[in-house]
Amino acid sequence: MNVILLEKVGKLGNIGDVADVKSGYARNYLFPSGIAIPATKENLAEFEHRKADLMAAHNEKVAAAQSRVAKIEGLSLVIEANASDEGKLFGSVGTKEIAEAITEAGGETDKSEVQLPHGVIRETGRYEIVIDLGFDIQATINLTVAGQGGAEMPLVEPETGEELTASQDDSSVEESAEESATETEVAGDEEKSE
Repeated sequence: MNVILLEKVGKLGNIGDVADVKSGYARNYLFPSGIAIPATKENLAEFEHRKADLMAAHNEKVAAAQSRVAKIEGLSLVIEANASDEGKLFGSVGTKEIAEAITEAGGETDKSEVQLPHGVIRETGRYEIVIDLGFDIQATINLTVAGQGGAEMPLVEPETGEELTASQDDSSVEESAEESATETEVAGDEEKSE
């Protein structure tokens, strides 16, 4: 099926190109997304009238992507994650965490723009991450994944600053649960008496 592209699409072509695609791809993705229209004589004539507007809209999107890349390019980020002593993460750092870190640093990106060709990051270390903003515009950031330590952190009593053993911690949790339950009962009794 021949379609007229209203936007630049990866390997298919640029705005105004007539591309041959599978009919399911056209009906299920290109047409509903407004990326392409069927290549008929009427649509070709209409496209020629709309071409200037489409090119202007495309140029605005490219300019917006270029301003975003200026904020992101060369950014150095540090993400801390729980890790073992050998540097293996307990979990992983994926596109969502990287996109959130970029946003916190003042950049603007979506997790779908973060490129991790080898999958999620599962070890501490330094990584170069490519952010693909579309329109053949890419930014590279430096990411350091630092471990928060593989050894268990000692539990500390907030009021006294003393380290707790596992048995002390369990008893203090039970005590605080009993205290909050008692406070809830007292508050409930006061409301009933009113």
